[in-house]
Amino acid sequence: MKKNTFKIKDKKQNKGKASSGGSGSIFSRFDKSIAGASSENGLPVKYLPYVLFFVAMGIFYIGNSHYSDKTTRKIDKLHQEVEDLRADYTTLKSEYMFASKQSEVAKRVKKLGLKESEEPPYKIVVEKGEY
Repeated sequence: MKKNTFKIKDKKQNKGKASSGGSGSIFSRFDKSIAGASSENGLPVKYLPYVLFFVAMGIFYIGNSHYSDKTTRKIDKLHQEVEDLRADYTTLKSEYMFASKQSEVAKRVKKLGLKESEEPPYKIVVEKGEY
């Protein structure tokens, strides 16, 4: 009589049965191919810091992209506002220069009853000892 011994199952035989027969589902095969032999223990924790690092870098990259787009739009808006203010300044300056001409001032003060002097101005000269 033979002695009872523990029989070790061959992994290649189990894979052959799962793929050829109907006993293994697509999800179990996918899980085995992704996780490998450590699927019984759960997700491999040794890769978790790397995954978290790449997730954090992705979030930072997306946030930085949004921030730069917002800043670019703000700069363009401010450039347009500066151009508008420059045009307003030029217009107001030219109107002021026109309104401050002697002929224009004379027209405006005529309504108040003031008139332009017909005589040219004269210079008052004070000698050093007179004052």
